[in-house]
Amino acid sequence: MTARTIAIGDIHGCDVALDILLEELALRQDDTVIIVGDVIDRGPNTRGCIDRLIELRKQCRLIHLMGNHEEMFLDAISGGEWADAWPQYGGREMVASYGGRVDDVPAEHLDFIKSGKDFYESDGIIFAHAAINPAWPMDRQTAHYLRWNRLTGKEAPHVSGKPIICGHTAQRDSRPLIFPGWVCLDTCAYSLRGALSALVLEDQNIYQATQWGKFCGVVPAAEFLVV
Repeated sequence: MTARTIAIGDIHGCDVALDILLEELALRQDDTVIIVGDVIDRGPNTRGCIDRLIELRKQCRLIHLMGNHEEMFLDAISGGEWADAWPQYGGREMVASYGGRVDDVPAEHLDFIKSGKDFYESDGIIFAHAAINPAWPMDRQTAHYLRWNRLTGKEAPHVSGKPIICGHTAQRDSRPLIFPGWVCLDTCAYSLRGALSALVLEDQNIYQATQWGKFCGVVPAAEFLVV
């Protein structure tokens, strides 16, 4: 069977949605899965999500990107400028999943978070957490653009001509934002109306599942296209 490339949007501690998606995707060893960042915070089980992704490394090729929430967390635990504010942006929920003490985050989980890539570029696609500057080549992108910049839906395609698959800009109606040159898979998995989204590049289908235990089905990405 043909190897697949699968991008999964912002997980945000939503372990139930993640497990449902992975079961429906029926991953194979030659598949490549790209997690576009923000595995942690907001949802109820960051710990369970990281455990699942560490295990997933044994089942397929896994690439995960550094999101702004991972950046906030790492800054906060080192006593940086996010130390006081991070709990308000989902940090409380993350710490609760580890029993209420940030010191109880296992070293293996810290290593996983720290190993997130700034971006991933294949022959035909660029994967990033946030809305990169479309006028700059990837070697000129800043940490702000890679992890913090938000999509407006009016950006030009990237100068490379490659489509960008990203997250970060939450789509609160649970519909991925797709327009020429861009795909945003942050569909607000932790919210009551949200879902976790995955895009299979080979067949251009989007899978969605909710944290409340529902598999929403498989929809052609073209159905979300905004022209």
